[in-house]
Amino acid sequence: MHKKAYLSLVIATLAWGGNAVAGKLAVGHVSPMMLTFWRWFFAVAIIFAISVPQLIKDWPVVRKNLPILLFLGVVGYVVFNAALYTAVNYTTAINVTVEQAVIPMLIFLINFALFRMKVSWAQILGFTLTLLGGIITAIHGDLSALVTLTVNFGDAIMMIAVAAYAIYTVALRWRPKIDWRTLMAVPAFFAMVFSLPLVFWEYSADRLIWPDAEGWVVVLYTGIFASLIAQVLYIKGVEEIGANRAGLFINLVPVFGTLLSVAIIGESLQLFHVVALALALGGIAIAEWGKPHMDR
Repeated sequence: MHKKAYLSLVIATLAWGGNAVAGKLAVGHVSPMMLTFWRWFFAVAIIFAISVPQLIKDWPVVRKNLPILLFLGVVGYVVFNAALYTAVNYTTAINVTVEQAVIPMLIFLINFALFRMKVSWAQILGFTLTLLGGIITAIHGDLSALVTLTVNFGDAIMMIAVAAYAIYTVALRWRPKIDWRTLMAVPAFFAMVFSLPLVFWEYSADRLIWPDAEGWVVVLYTGIFASLIAQVLYIKGVEEIGANRAGLFINLVPVFGTLLSVAIIGESLQLFHVVALALALGGIAIAEWGKPHMDR
């Protein structure tokens, strides 16, 4: 019944799986905050170019809903991506992708805490499996890390990104009823504006790297595919089947990201990655199979 939603979410997660790989390829070619700014600069340029008439039409509604649109842009677009691009400087692209399997669990917890959203036991099991997959990746399959509480700094930074996107997904319930182009354009504009201070901070800390040729390729990929295409399709998926169920598809990000990391970057596939991926896929299958009726 929701084939279009499923297809939209699969394509979105494929683009996001490539985003972590792009972030890893960007290391040494463009700095994290500079990448975040240029990513949204190109996304804004493209979406505004094709939607100015619609933006003008939707402006009365936009003006009344600027706070939530600002929140979506800053938390979902700036915080998530700035943290992700920083994390890949300290950990692998595979880790960054697999750790995103924790996002569905956080979406469920936030929805339950704030709205007592109905959830089935099968979904709880599915969410738990995805959480275990994220933990296994974060500790690199080393159970002793749970005792010593020592995890990679990059993995810790990635948890900020994970929390930000879970909050963003839940906050989409308050999105105004406007055209998809406007819903993409306005938060993207705020993302571009609020990423500028991060660029200035990077410059003051002598960490700024202007994009070289490879850096510009990464910028264009993230701006077109990981920003515009993926975000629009994800929003449509959330509209169709709800945040809890749409969030589960984020478990496909580690699947695509791991395969792309091995194929493109040549990162090694470890046993704990395979276990984590199995948990992610098993979690999404069980939770979607056992979803409660009218799960929005």
